Amino acid sequence: MSNPRIGTFLITCSAFLWACSLATTVEYDSNAIIINGERRIIMSGAIHYPRSTSQMWPDLIQKAKDGGLDAIETYVFWNLHEPTRRKYDFSGDKDIIKFLKNVQEVGLYVVLRIGPYVCAEWSYGGFPMWLHNLPGIQLRTDNAVFKEEMQIFTTKIVNMCKEAGLFAPQGGPIILAQIENEYGDVISHYGEEGNAYIKWCAQMALSQNISVPWIMCKQSNAPSPMINTCNGYYCDNFKPNNPKSPKMFTENWVGWFQKWGERKPHRTAEDIAFSVARFFQRGGVFQNYYMYHGGTNFGRTAGGPYLITAYDYDAPLDEYGNLNQPKWGHLKDLHAALKLGEKILTNGTTTEKQYGNSVYLTTYTNNVTGEKFCFLSNSDDSQDAQVDLQQNGKYNVPAWSVSILQDCNKEVFNTAKVKAQTNIYVKKQATIGNPLNWVWTPEPMDDTLKGLGSFKAPLLLEQKGVTVDASDYLWYMAEVFINDTSSWQNATLQVNTTGHVLHVYVNGQYIGRQWGKYDNLHFTYENMISLHQGTNVISLLSGTVGHPQYGAFFDMRDEGIVGGPVKIIGSNQKTTLDLSTSNWSYKVGLNGETQRFYDPTSLNGVHWEKNNVPNGRPMTWYMTTFETPEGEDSLVLDLQGLGKGEAWVNGKSIGRYWPTMVADKNGCSDTCDYKGNYEPQQCASGCGEPSQRFYHVPRSFLHQNNNKLILFEEMGGNPFNLNCHGGKTVSEIQFASYGDPQGKCGSFQKGEWESSYSMAVVEEACIGKQSCSVDVTNSKFKIRFGGADGRLAVQLLCDGSDPNDGRVQSVHA
Repeated sequence: MSNPRIGTFLITCSAFLWACSLATTVEYDSNAIIINGERRIIMSGAIHYPRSTSQMWPDLIQKAKDGGLDAIETYVFWNLHEPTRRKYDFSGDKDIIKFLKNVQEVGLYVVLRIGPYVCAEWSYGGFPMWLHNLPGIQLRTDNAVFKEEMQIFTTKIVNMCKEAGLFAPQGGPIILAQIENEYGDVISHYGEEGNAYIKWCAQMALSQNISVPWIMCKQSNAPSPMINTCNGYYCDNFKPNNPKSPKMFTENWVGWFQKWGERKPHRTAEDIAFSVARFFQRGGVFQNYYMYHGGTNFGRTAGGPYLITAYDYDAPLDEYGNLNQPKWGHLKDLHAALKLGEKILTNGTTTEKQYGNSVYLTTYTNNVTGEKFCFLSNSDDSQDAQVDLQQNGKYNVPAWSVSILQDCNKEVFNTAKVKAQTNIYVKKQATIGNPLNWVWTPEPMDDTLKGLGSFKAPLLLEQKGVTVDASDYLWYMAEVFINDTSSWQNATLQVNTTGHVLHVYVNGQYIGRQWGKYDNLHFTYENMISLHQGTNVISLLSGTVGHPQYGAFFDMRDEGIVGGPVKIIGSNQKTTLDLSTSNWSYKVGLNGETQRFYDPTSLNGVHWEKNNVPNGRPMTWYMTTFETPEGEDSLVLDLQGLGKGEAWVNGKSIGRYWPTMVADKNGCSDTCDYKGNYEPQQCASGCGEPSQRFYHVPRSFLHQNNNKLILFEEMGGNPFNLNCHGGKTVSEIQFASYGDPQGKCGSFQKGEWESSYSMAVVEEACIGKQSCSVDVTNSKFKIRFGGADGRLAVQLLCDGSDPNDGRVQSVHA
């Protein structure tokens, strides 16, 4: 082309004319979604744009299309785009318009769930935290302040999509939009104001004039013309509140989310296929997988609280975008079978015949051509069925399955007969240049350990209202003046908290830590302390692990040490100091966060120490450099051996880590029976293992070389890890002492004190494993006094190695 300018102009015009020519009408009735007059059943799958990267989007979308989907569904994440009021961000991986255009380029439709409340196991349900502090606001109810903010954001998203020509009547891919989300679960708690709010939502949505249908999921009183829809594991019995509305399954949960300390859930391909086939057997029109690709909760976006960083969801595309087989392939085969009957399903009449208990034949007949399409289902969860359809043949229908019969006489698919291949992905150690050399720096705490904050208040404040989600951390600091120390030498500090994690310092000394459980976050910390004469400083660091995102008034749940009480109980148990109404000093976040220790390009002059790199030391920052592995395979970071914290690669957060949170040893099985109504505790795996050990590092986060991995280690983990190389496992613990061990490799000796449980704890954690980690704390080794944590020295022998060459690690607290 001799003139690039002319060529570009012609291409642009062609694209414009093409878009105009594809203006699309979207209508519906009880039997079909009608697109440009064509009666359709729609297969959709959820892919959330911020849980992957913009570089991953085209591949994910193409794999969804290859899997037989017609549409991609996504939420719009308000707090992602408006973290500060009226300051918007749609850049990079937040570029929702680019994501929607990527979907259109592949030829798929879009279901846009604006919400803007999303739930989605996303921190604070997708609401920006600044909403919480607006005067007079109440979220998700008939409240003028909230409704104004919700309408402003909804309108902004709609206008952006209109400007980009993304709604179907403009030639764009968006065929459905959603307002609010699962409000029917909580509406009863809001009384008449809840009913008024849902009517307002409908009116506000209709006023946007997008010319495509609006939906409300799990909303039995959705005002017309809103289409109410079903979410769950099974929606075959669902009926919309308007007989003219199509039967829609907006969230078919293909698995479940996971919390720190929980096992990994799994839902079988057979059961999901059964759920989908039964739904269409009983008049379904639209079905969406939640999730089709779950992805990753990068940064601090995971909600819960206590939701892990991975949002894999056991989806057809795994966290990294790989095909999760046989699930992806089995569902692809199902979609192809259903599409064979699309014209009949959407243009016909239905008859049903029962063959014994739990066995039904549903026949769809095209009113014009007389063509037939059948579903033969067996919902018994144990007994197979033998069905004789006379001239149409005999069929074996396994328990808990559906057979799809083309022309009602040829089985083209059965949900229990998996023909797709099974994939097992193996994690292999990548070549990243020279062995990792760590440098470190302590979290600066001189100010907070002295009680110096940025403001004061004569009460214990609620954490999220103070931090406004700027950090997981909030310092609470108070001074205690003592005249007579006789009652306070062996006193007890008692802290009552609804925070998720608590670290305690007294007069600059680390006293200990505690955290709640995923099913009971409220706890009381108690430990012995000694106060000296004069002024003593109590410094409490409260940490959150994701904000709640579900339930009535979830936004009002207290977090942090709000209200306390915080008490010091004298050694005689008769004298108590209640510090709850003291003049508390506060500081939001860590100094390392403020100074951007996590960003290797920061100009704040972080001093990284090369020598005496500690492990087992809480409140420590680590950094190392690595080269980018060759190839295009997905990359994961193995953080086994660390405690709890957050990890960054080249300044981009790959999320919170907490590999010491281990799942219960019970409840897993080598076999998995797909039959019967699914519950998340079924078919679980990972018993006795970290809820999450491996963390996704997108290749787009990497440079060509010289990548920086930075960790903030909150609990005190070991970046070096204890491990055996070459596939060997730990066969013997030759020495283990927690306390005050002395010596070095090959000549360790017990110190002045040690835990009698030292050997037992290490053996339980390490024997028979290639790698292991131990929580180096007094509580782990059953030390009851209130002093600082000790040190751990371990010498171990790897299977098949020279007994004189055991691999050794000394861990210092």
